[in-house]
Amino acid sequence: MGNMWRRIFRSRRPKPRAGRAPPAVTTPARTTATRPVLPLVAIRDRFHRFVLGVADSHASEPGAAELATLRQLELLGSHFDMHSLPRLPTVLPQLLRALRNDNTGGGELARLIGRDPLMVGEIMRVTGSVHYRAAQPITSLQQAVVLLGQDGLRRVLTQHVMKPILQAHAGAFGHAAGERLWHHAERCAHACAWLGRHNHSDAFEAYLAGIVCHAGDGAVIRLLDRTGLADDVEPPSPGFLAGCAALAAQLSLQVAQHWELPRRVIDALAERQLPPTPTASPLGNALAVADLLAMAQLLAEHERLAEDPDLSQGWPEVFAPNLVARCQQDLRRNFSGA
Repeated sequence: MGNMWRRIFRSRRPKPRAGRAPPAVTTPARTTATRPVLPLVAIRDRFHRFVLGVADSHASEPGAAELATLRQLELLGSHFDMHSLPRLPTVLPQLLRALRNDNTGGGELARLIGRDPLMVGEIMRVTGSVHYRAAQPITSLQQAVVLLGQDGLRRVLTQHVMKPILQAHAGAFGHAAGERLWHHAERCAHACAWLGRHNHSDAFEAYLAGIVCHAGDGAVIRLLDRTGLADDVEPPSPGFLAGCAALAAQLSLQVAQHWELPRRVIDALAERQLPPTPTASPLGNALAVADLLAMAQLLAEHERLAEDPDLSQGWPEVFAPNLVARCQQDLRRNFSGA
């Protein structure tokens, strides 16, 4: 699948049209802002083009071929075999339950983790890194578990499970898309946990929701490879990419249900595509906002935005502008040098 997207959508850049009007702003603008306010729909479109490596498009609506492809994707998606995805480690549900109990001891956690050799190897690798290096060498799994602590252990286990899934694409080009999805997942999980601390969401559920929210994107890429589109087509229209993203969100929700993730995580994934509102769940609001903040952060790091956009005014009904601004600052502090 290495050159699949290049084959489907040639990445030649169309010539810019003179006098083309900018897209309508969907977020309130700040007259005193020192950074630009970019429409949220534009951030989503640029993010998907960045992940897939396709050029910009000046098409206003999906063409007939794209609409036919979307219908074909929806049909394929309705028959998508969840069992084709990598399996979750059999001990993971037990670990998730144990990690929700602050009184669970390191010995019990080490016993559960010890049943999965890959998890053992990942935890020992992480605790042997410079960041965690202790005064004395770590010689046992129980020592490593105690050194990580429950919060660190949750994150290591989540990353151990999700990173291979998001990167599970064949070929060099697919690997690049998988890497970009994983980089977004790291930032989204971080932002979701940060926002979740301020709206009383469970910290681990917030981190988990951020990690898995784009788990269906890779499946959509694989489905596109089965459509057999003609070579000579223009870069995909914004409407086509939005349709692909909507299907990916549906598949992400189905994946979470198939894996029997916590109920509040599943509910948040169902709400992610809707505008945040005071009546939505706290975790759903945190995830919807974190998803956009992570997209903007990743695009800014790769210079896909003219400037780092100010999104602080985007969701005043659910998050105070100064809180969103602080979350953006925290993302820059933790990831800009990644």
